[in-house]
Amino acid sequence: MAPPIQIGLVSDSPLRLEGLVSAFDEPLIVDEHLLVPVVCRIEELQTGSSLKYLILDKHGPEGGAPLVRALLRVCPDLRIVVFGAQGIRDLATEAISAGARAYLDLTTEIDTVREALDVVVNGSIWGTHRLLSRIVDELLKVGGTNCRTTSPVLTAREQQVAELILTACSNGEIAHKLGIGTQTVTAHVGRIMRKTGTVNRIGLATFMRQSPIAALQSRAQIAP
Repeated sequence: MAPPIQIGLVSDSPLRLEGLVSAFDEPLIVDEHLLVPVVCRIEELQTGSSLKYLILDKHGPEGGAPLVRALLRVCPDLRIVVFGAQGIRDLATEAISAGARAYLDLTTEIDTVREALDVVVNGSIWGTHRLLSRIVDELLKVGGTNCRTTSPVLTAREQQVAELILTACSNGEIAHKLGIGTQTVTAHVGRIMRKTGTVNRIGLATFMRQSPIAALQSRAQIAP
């Protein structure tokens, strides 16, 4: 078994904090790492932290986006899952656009919480296909992309992976659809991001939406 991974838990409600802790009652293992909950105070995190993962329970009207930005300025490598208010769709968009890796609400079942953690720990952004598509659309409206102006050259396999990312598939879903290993998918995603000059899946999906012809030019190449 690989060393355990600590996941910080922050909430201003003792009852909700208890619910978050209960998500770990049944051992959650990702890539042979046991995920271990650690209850934190936001004041401690704002001065820096060695944690790599955080569940932030924030049900105020701002949905946690300002706090996500503040925490990432101090801990840029922190992967944050936000629990926020339900029924206000812009809050989810704002939280993920601010840098959160997932947005969940009080109606989220424990199994979905665990699924989201699995996706985030594996380096992806979790969300419904509709939510991720909406975020990409919002980024396109404001020109929010780090993509290069030159056209990338993708192998046929990279093209398949990129197209599935565009539909908001996780690495595990891509592996299942293509019949390859998750680690192989992760390697392909890394190469695609380097070629397109993007830093995350949202940026890559935005690139694909903006430059479909350039990204499709390698369709005829043979996959490795």
